[in-house]
Amino acid sequence: MDTVAVLGAGLLGSGFVENLLSKGVSVRVWNRTASKLAPLVERGAVLAATPADAVAGVSRVHLILAEDTAVDAVVDALRPGLAAGVPIFDHSTNLPDKVAARFARLRADGVRYLHCPVFMAPSNARSATGLMLVAGPAADAAEFTPALSTMTGSVWHVGERPELAAIHKLLGNGMLISFSGVMGDTLAIAAAQGLGPDAVGELLAHFNPGANLGGITQRVVRSDTASASFTLEMARKDVRLMLETGGPGLTVLPGVAARMDEAIAEGMGGKDYAAFAKR
Repeated sequence: MDTVAVLGAGLLGSGFVENLLSKGVSVRVWNRTASKLAPLVERGAVLAATPADAVAGVSRVHLILAEDTAVDAVVDALRPGLAAGVPIFDHSTNLPDKVAARFARLRADGVRYLHCPVFMAPSNARSATGLMLVAGPAADAAEFTPALSTMTGSVWHVGERPELAAIHKLLGNGMLISFSGVMGDTLAIAAAQGLGPDAVGELLAHFNPGANLGGITQRVVRSDTASASFTLEMARKDVRLMLETGGPGLTVLPGVAARMDEAIAEGMGGKDYAAFAKR
């Protein structure tokens, strides 16, 4: 039976280990804080003392670490135990430039490193659902997708540029985090007017802004040339009303208002409202 190494057993990494163990895969685990691995060892994972011990004799390596500094340190530490040709799949959220540099450095040394960040919660990792991105050579993506598919609901090869998955991961997380701030402001406006979260839920049942995201994206792209059906000046008025209605403590809308004011001062008030968001 092949053995898989998982280095970094936080919430997401632990979910991956649990999924692999449930499929009968032999899993060797390492974590900077070894005590956190006790529940996984109880489930059948094998504890490794060092990164090099973790990867010795395995068929593939999965890294789920905080960011680039940790990735570089762990890769350096594991390489003495890594056999030739064994792939390293890095699921960490990293800087694109550093991913590209790491890919070039490791590939020059004959190490098959691929950046494979995910849009998955720990529950997705346990149940093998969600989305895994892969960037790098198409031949590698084709070779490794069957194995990676056992860990996720969908595998998307985003392209051969080694940093492309890192870029897409930041784009997606940027949307999720920004949307959370927007919903926080929405709930705050409702609360300031004596309404609870259910009121926002009722609105969403009838008005789904998520269905318009593609159209909004194109509106931003074309906002400086398209005719305006809703001008920036009118949208700024609406944002003023939102700020006055919601009161202090809003997170996203004050920044939107400030950028709108800058755009209007630049002579864009008569353009489509989305012009404030174009850079």
